[in-house]
Amino acid sequence: MVPSAGSADEAWYDDDAGPVARPYTMTGGRTTSERGRFDLISLVVARRSATSPTSLFPEQARIVELCHHPVSVAEVSAELDLPLGTVRVLLGDLLGAGLVETHEPPSLSELPSQELLESILVGLRAL
Repeated sequence: MVPSAGSADEAWYDDDAGPVARPYTMTGGRTTSERGRFDLISLVVARRSATSPTSLFPEQARIVELCHHPVSVAEVSAELDLPLGTVRVLLGDLLGAGLVETHEPPSLSELPSQELLESILVGLRAL
């Protein structure tokens, strides 16, 4: 017999129910990563030799699967539908295990100078 809508026995197993495990259980209660600093635009890629060990959380295995091509930290968070802080901790664990590597965005010293950008803008306006 199927329970009627609104009964106490009604089960809701759908996307609206949210994740089965709370984010703090995936991270062991940690809120920061001991390894690496992950900006929103940092690129994460699985190491070529990385295979998903069975000892990983399902979310970590999914990250390794997603990162066979470079993916930003923000994209990983959105794809897994997990908070950014949780994803950063999971990525730190994967980085420590040697399963992923990161490529940081360029630093301010590597960016073009203000003068160069202004001269490019002047040139574009002249077209």
